[in-house]
Amino acid sequence: MLASDPDPEEFGRFGPPLFDKPMARALSRVAVIDIGSNSIRLVVFDGAARSPAYFFNEKVMAGLGRGYVETGRLNPEGKERALAAMRRFARLIDGVGARPVIAVATAAMREAEDGPEFCQQVLRETGIHIRVIDGAEEARLSSQGVLVGWPDARGLVCDIGGSSLEMAEVGDGQIGRRDTSPLGPLRLQGLPGGKKGLKAEIKTHLKRLHEMFDDSYPDRIFLVGGSWRAIARVDMARRNYPLHVLHEYRITPKHARATIKFIEAHSTDELRAMTGVGESRMALVPLAAQVLKIIIRIFKPRELAISSYGIREGLLYEQMPTLLRERDPLIEACRWAEAQYARQPGFGRALYHFIKPLFGDHMPARQRLLRAACLLHDVNWRAHPDYRHEACFDSITQSALGGLDHAERVMLGLALLHRYKGNRSGTRFEAVSSILSEREIHDAEVMGRAMRFGAMFSGEAPLAHGRMQWFPKRKHLELRLADDAQDLFGEVAQARFEALAGTLGATTEIKPLRLRS
Repeated sequence: MLASDPDPEEFGRFGPPLFDKPMARALSRVAVIDIGSNSIRLVVFDGAARSPAYFFNEKVMAGLGRGYVETGRLNPEGKERALAAMRRFARLIDGVGARPVIAVATAAMREAEDGPEFCQQVLRETGIHIRVIDGAEEARLSSQGVLVGWPDARGLVCDIGGSSLEMAEVGDGQIGRRDTSPLGPLRLQGLPGGKKGLKAEIKTHLKRLHEMFDDSYPDRIFLVGGSWRAIARVDMARRNYPLHVLHEYRITPKHARATIKFIEAHSTDELRAMTGVGESRMALVPLAAQVLKIIIRIFKPRELAISSYGIREGLLYEQMPTLLRERDPLIEACRWAEAQYARQPGFGRALYHFIKPLFGDHMPARQRLLRAACLLHDVNWRAHPDYRHEACFDSITQSALGGLDHAERVMLGLALLHRYKGNRSGTRFEAVSSILSEREIHDAEVMGRAMRFGAMFSGEAPLAHGRMQWFPKRKHLELRLADDAQDLFGEVAQARFEALAGTLGATTEIKPLRLRS
């Protein structure tokens, strides 16, 4: 343990790292196959189990549920494409040594007359057993996926697939009431009665769901599913939103209504050109938009939150022991990244304790970001020095990290940019600067300059050689140096300390430090 850590047993509210424990490593290479009515996807998870990375991710738009309303059977062409995909997935899973292998199928497979027969064919030809789940179980698993990214999620989860739409309550880490409806856009495609018939069908099912959740007034609805994500991409394009990360993207009802009108006014080809969404997915977006319009009207949420995590991540969550579920996904992922890529794994924690006094009066959410930044401060050290600051910024703003809203993501990226560069002018931050307030920009710069000073002041144990103390009312920054630290506080260290003080608008004072024996 590094000598700069004041208490070797103290890991704060995040607890000691679990990413390298057997309970987590057992989940480091899990394969999940999600067989939906429209798409089939294989994901192989890797990395820190509590904040999974995607070792492999492939989707085939098989369209198993296309035409189901008319025939009651799986689409013949879709079955051929699905079987070919499953054969390929089986080979890929063996090739990467993924275990366990979990395959689930949803609405089309559970309702089609030939669903059981097709499951048996897949088992014979690939050895993969498909678990066909009902709507309530689908809602539960999707909600667990939301909890992977948002442990504190509270509201309603709304998961739209090709042939069904599920809703569930989520809060305090628990999943409450849940139900399903036949409001998937593939099923709505074959509905008689034109626009009036479509509207009436959607209203009927959503009113029933609303009655089920009649005492729930959700501030937030978490949207899960490819059609919702496609609508979010349209919203980003329409608003010229600068950060193209779907997870944790927030949409107000006002913006959602404007985007639905925008979708109604443009062809699917025009929408595809704006967003890059595939043809099969975009074909379903106009119908999904009509469902969303009525959801907003009936449930009246304060905001909509896009979740990139859903049933696949929910199946991984299902495998986690309670101790792992309770961990912060951001901090566990940052610990894993430090252990894998930093020059001195463990130094991030020492750095955090050294600069934490500057943030003593900040809310826990800000201190959480500081801890994450310290853990990540050195993971891009192999990048070219001229581009290291950009590599740090990009590695956060473009990553698949969970547990971050967009403002926190950009703020963390900016802090790491300032870890390596004093000036942000001309950097890629400028393109997304509108996401942050002036206070958030200032706090990120303070974090970055504090890490810039602390990381080079002492290469191993900064608290063994000095202590910082911040007096915000007096705008005064004090550095107490141990007797053996005078040589460490050389010309470059002094310049970085003064740069930190300049960002704080502070006067400075250097005093002797008397360490307890």
